[in-house]
Amino acid sequence: MEPETIKKISKGRYILTILFVINIIVMAFAAGRGSSSISFLQVLNMLISEIPLLGKLIPSQEWPVSHYVILFQIRLPRIFLNALVGVALSIAGVTYQGLFKNPMADPYVIGVSSGAGLGATIAMVFGSTFSLPLISSVPFMALIGAMSSLALVYSIARKRHYLDTSTLLLAGIAVSSCLSAITSLIMTIASSDFRRIFFWLLGGFATSDWKDVRALFPYILIGFILLYIFAREMNALLLGEESASTLGIEVEKLKFFMLFTASSVTAIAVCVSGTIGFVGLIIPHIARLIVGPDHRILFPASALMGSAFLILSDTIARLLGFPVGIITALAGGPFFIYLLKRKKKSS
Repeated sequence: MEPETIKKISKGRYILTILFVINIIVMAFAAGRGSSSISFLQVLNMLISEIPLLGKLIPSQEWPVSHYVILFQIRLPRIFLNALVGVALSIAGVTYQGLFKNPMADPYVIGVSSGAGLGATIAMVFGSTFSLPLISSVPFMALIGAMSSLALVYSIARKRHYLDTSTLLLAGIAVSSCLSAITSLIMTIASSDFRRIFFWLLGGFATSDWKDVRALFPYILIGFILLYIFAREMNALLLGEESASTLGIEVEKLKFFMLFTASSVTAIAVCVSGTIGFVGLIIPHIARLIVGPDHRILFPASALMGSAFLILSDTIARLLGFPVGIITALAGGPFFIYLLKRKKKSS
């Protein structure tokens, strides 16, 4: 292995270690913030005390029951769900930006968000007329809506054995606009459910519990592994589709697989959290500026940064009483304008 390559790998591992530590600190900070404040040191002690073997290093202490309940039953499930959704949206953003070769592509670009929104809206408005065993109708219908939108866009863009990414992007915009219009129409007609639908569309984790974390974790983990396995192929694709083909990569199969996996991960995350914009747009771009375009480092770096960013955003939203989508939009909107201006200068 060349010295330059070894140097890049060492630097990447160093950055990933720092990002991992930052995530731990951010989680501990977020766990202590709220109407009942818990000190940073106490949060760390309570967490370590629950870890086998390490717990013996902490002197025996009696924690207030209220602090224990708040930390382990209310805040931690929400924080872990923040992390999982942040990871999902960020790695999907990396995939889209790599495949479209466009830093302004994000996980919602092909209508996953609007499809989930329509599905959730239908469940909220007509929820009283049907019920599902073992699962809430809102996330179920959101997932159905997201995957249906994804299937529709794919069917429009696919030409025999060729997936046209330009057509995919345009089809996603068109389908997204149509579905959003239908959602708005239903919200207007069903005015009694307007507030509930509005807050879901802005995203949130108010009802998070460990059941949601356990349900989401395996899908996000599998999605991350599947995308990361093809990190080298994604690197080759950056050189151009023809160059990638000469290296023996089946470009069309790769594009379909990566787009489908990234979109599926996004759909699963959205059905739990609602539609949270800009995470998949700004995090991959920032990570790329820090660690470079190598997807072997970019995927895990974006995952860790997305996790920390959404935890912080949701903590601010929780303290202010706002939906988290407002906070991410306030952070992402100016950054999106910056990208547009930068692209304009480079053209």
